[in-house]
Amino acid sequence: MQRFDAIRPFYDTEVNEAICASVNHPMMKAIMNFTFPELDDEIWKEQLKRTHSIRDFQCNFIYKALKKVLEKSSDGLSTSGFEKLEKNTSYLFISNHRDIILDTSLLNACLFEHGLVMTASAIGDNLVKRDFMNTLAKLNRNFLVQRGLSPRELLQSSKLMAEYIGQLLLRENRSVWIAQREGRTKDGNDATHSGVLKMLAMGSDEGNLMDYFKKIKIVPVSISYEYDPTDALKMPQLIAEANDEIYIKDKNEDFVTLLSGIIGQKKRIHIHVGDVLNKELDFIAQEFDNTNKQVQALAQAIDDSILQNYKLWPTNYIAYDLLNKTNTYNNFYTENEKSLFERRLEMKIDETNPQMVESFLAMYANPVVNKSKYLNAN
Repeated sequence: MQRFDAIRPFYDTEVNEAICASVNHPMMKAIMNFTFPELDDEIWKEQLKRTHSIRDFQCNFIYKALKKVLEKSSDGLSTSGFEKLEKNTSYLFISNHRDIILDTSLLNACLFEHGLVMTASAIGDNLVKRDFMNTLAKLNRNFLVQRGLSPRELLQSSKLMAEYIGQLLLRENRSVWIAQREGRTKDGNDATHSGVLKMLAMGSDEGNLMDYFKKIKIVPVSISYEYDPTDALKMPQLIAEANDEIYIKDKNEDFVTLLSGIIGQKKRIHIHVGDVLNKELDFIAQEFDNTNKQVQALAQAIDDSILQNYKLWPTNYIAYDLLNKTNTYNNFYTENEKSLFERRLEMKIDETNPQMVESFLAMYANPVVNKSKYLNAN
């Protein structure tokens, strides 16, 4: 088990020591003062010092912090599909990825509320370079995805992560959350990267890969925010990519994005958990004998579930109509919703830059385009 030490979260035996070492950190104070504004610092500090497991830390502190975030920066979270999941059962949740921290935190809050197994969740090591962030991630049952590796190191790292995910799902009965691609989707086009599935396949202990994917119970998850609190922050990278330029992040960019995602206005949020992929895997196994083709077909099956179950908001339809200068979807929003969205566009970005306006609108409009392909096919 020591081979997972470089990437794993804390064991429960390590939790109390880590908390006690962080209890006086200014960021811990900021989180707790935000969550428990009515409590004196000494009270929450004492409660923290009596915490000895990740579950207790998540349920007593992080869950309450998240409820506060939702109260202050959203118009509520709705869900669908959770009632189909079985209690005491581990699943591999593969989701579209919009927000660094919230996607997985909100999923875990929903699992907790439904009495289901919460997840260990993948997080890029670029996000936890600060000691406190690393500690907080490990207290939240995050495991590290190592970034910026050479091809040889990447292969070793992928194999280690695949084995760790298999260990969690099959031996520890721990659910796992992983994004459908490396990094967040910035243009609104949610697509599963076959590299993620190839990494997972490295943990297979089955002769037939589809049998392994069946065993780890893949559940596609669709997460949608009415407003993306980091929408304007995504623009420089999108424009650089559109112009075939190399985009270099600012030193604190990830941290600013992380904070903006938590405190920025989201309006409504919806999470849908799809069905466990089962019959799809049987079909893929029958249809293709080539592993690459099987992986591509599985990526498509995950996409089909995520896109078909993606909740579209008025903002998505408004952006589509503005981008295409049409009234195709004007039945799906009010004039008031449209003027609010236009005001956001005005405040957030430079409207004299047509490329920026187009990128901003496309980010919200692309989910409409992607979902409409399925509606038109039926």
